[in-house]
Amino acid sequence: MEKIDQLLESGVVAVLRKLPFDKIEHIARALVEGGVTGLEVTVDSERALEAIQKCKQVAGDRAVVGAGTVLNGQAAQEAIDAGAEFIFAPILDEETIRVANANRVIVIPGVYTPTEAHQAHVFGADLVKIFPADTLGPAFIKGLQGPLGHIKMMPTGGIDETNIASYIQAGAVAAGAGGALLKKSFIDEQDWQGLRDHAAKFVTAATGVKSNNHEEKPGTYWVFSS
Repeated sequence: MEKIDQLLESGVVAVLRKLPFDKIEHIARALVEGGVTGLEVTVDSERALEAIQKCKQVAGDRAVVGAGTVLNGQAAQEAIDAGAEFIFAPILDEETIRVANANRVIVIPGVYTPTEAHQAHVFGADLVKIFPADTLGPAFIKGLQGPLGHIKMMPTGGIDETNIASYIQAGAVAAGAGGALLKKSFIDEQDWQGLRDHAAKFVTAATGVKSNNHEEKPGTYWVFSS
């Protein structure tokens, strides 16, 4: 429960996909110093399992580090063995959820429909990843809040500093951000201060709305953990 709260605290989960391994510590440090509390290293990245370990060393107790693009139970177990504290998936796979549950690790499968969101919850998911979010928009999440308000939703795909607030205002508890957050120019130029300041913009946009939502609707958020 504490890990879920920390993961969602900033409203931003950074998606580290196929980034240079030799720069991963600098990237993680810039994101954490910018206020990001969730770091997702995709398993299709260079030396992904080692990257998870390096990110954890940098983050310490300031952020939760997990694995993304996890497609099956085996990949989930390998990531967990490497230290992943949450499992992010682009699909709904029951075995992946079972493995994460058995290891008491947060699991967030990808869903696209109300039926899939409900099924993920039944399988034991802690949250669901609405993916790809940019094809659905904030209105989709808002529409699900009536019948499925008991399920935490995290949109991913097409999230940037200009629209993250809209998704959270619509009911998302956080959002996953990839390319728009981890801009290639910052990394190529090793502009870690720039990346930190850019990350802070995402966090400011997200936490401002989260604070307002909490004040207006106390007790809105639920935590489901197996």
